Amino acid sequence: MDEVIQISKINDFIFCPHSIYLHGVYESFHENIYQDTPQRQGKIVHETIENSTYSSAKRYLQGVSVYSQKYRLVGKIDIYDTKDKALIERKYKIEYIYDGQKYQLYAQCIAMCEAGYEVERLFIHSLSNNKRYAIDLPDEEELIHFGLVINSIREYSVLSSTHSVNPVKCTKCIYRQLCHKALC
Repeated sequence: MDEVIQISKINDFIFCPHSIYLHGVYESFHENIYQDTPQRQGKIVHETIENSTYSSAKRYLQGVSVYSQKYRLVGKIDIYDTKDKALIERKYKIEYIYDGQKYQLYAQCIAMCEAGYEVERLFIHSLSNNKRYAIDLPDEEELIHFGLVINSIREYSVLSSTHSVNPVKCTKCIYRQLCHKALC
């Protein structure tokens, strides 16, 4: 499968590969069937980006669609600060930076660079406590691992998947009531 991958799916896949499949199954249903409070809060956070109401300052690009030809990824950035050359991903509440969150930001960064923008700094901003976490730009080793993750997403098959189930992740998964793998 060499389809375009949504950037937002990278974080989901790293959390649990099976969640990508379940998202596809349930995306035509009303979100209240499968979304929990954290997902609804996150959606509210992104409304200011979607509506370009984060700031009226011209230095901020908000909700811009991006595409990486190299990795065949598509998505939207939250904020790009043209003055500081900083890419900022906003989340409702961050307690720990996970690889999936970093890789989602890397994908946005790669797509912005392919489009001709200079990205010198990466941040994940936690709105609940107004903390901003600096994320290192990906080095060569990180980019290799990033590419492997993207290939894993492309090759994933629900029928042949042998990924192990993590009971801790299952308890936090929005699909836990709907997933046969959550029987752990």
